Amino acid sequence: MRAPTAVHGLTVLYDADCKLCTFVRNWLSGQAQLVRLTLIPCGSVTARRRFPGLDHAATREEITVVGDGGQVYRGASAWIVCLWALAKYRPLAHRLSSGAGAQAARATVLAAAQWRGAARPWGGGAYADGWRYAPATGWSRTCPDGSCAPG
Repeated sequence: MRAPTAVHGLTVLYDADCKLCTFVRNWLSGQAQLVRLTLIPCGSVTARRRFPGLDHAATREEITVVGDGGQVYRGASAWIVCLWALAKYRPLAHRLSSGAGAQAARATVLAAAQWRGAARPWGGGAYADGWRYAPATGWSRTCPDGSCAPG
């Protein structure tokens, strides 16, 4: 049996268009870190270049953290590993990683996802996938920089 790969750094992929996500990014940046956290907008050129094999569409729907050894954490596991990287919150991360703590972590992530979905603006803005919604005209494809694939 092979020993687990040690984690010396984590990359947190966050939604830069989400107020909750950017708040958490700023909060994480301000905490004392036992493991280095690098925070990168999901779906960005940087994220795609660093992690070409990752499903970048999925990273927009669920928090994703990538370890420097190739580990991929999503959802509640991603939140827990972020807490584990922080000096003040590592004991909490250990409590949240099993049993009732894991159930609480999943419930918290679900609540955050529901809030995030409800807080998304509808209309008047272009979405990261190249679509735009306007209440008066409905959905339309918009690719101002030519990056959207036809279809």
